[in-house]
Amino acid sequence: MALYSDKVMDHFQNPRNVGKIEDADGIGEVGNAKCGDIMRMYIKVSDGVITDCKFNTFGCGSAIATSSMATELIKGKPIEEALELSNKAVVEALDGLPAYKLHCSVLAEEAVKAAVKDYYDKNGIAYDPEMFNNLEDCEHCHE
Repeated sequence: MALYSDKVMDHFQNPRNVGKIEDADGIGEVGNAKCGDIMRMYIKVSDGVITDCKFNTFGCGSAIATSSMATELIKGKPIEEALELSNKAVVEALDGLPAYKLHCSVLAEEAVKAAVKDYYDKNGIAYDPEMFNNLEDCEHCHE
């Protein structure tokens, strides 16, 4: 059995939506230098819909693949729907990840949420702070 699914390998070797959006409506950066994975997610929003998103990730192949898949899953979706993106959905869309790499999918989920939070903050949109509580501490990183 292969360690990584074909989809993980495809998104690692051919990542979608890599880059930076210069005039992004929201930017989220999550990660921790100790665990070695840092993701920055950029979103462009029009009429409440994510019309474009890009990412830059410094990390392992799983981190790159989960970032890539997360952008594919939220692009074209209403911002509220993007907020519901779970790390489990990212893992399922990639046909699985090894258990010791699941923290990468958590980072992808958090990067999306951090970008949405930034968008809300920049536009004075009220939100429940509880939705973003876990962004401050890197719970998935070990040590």
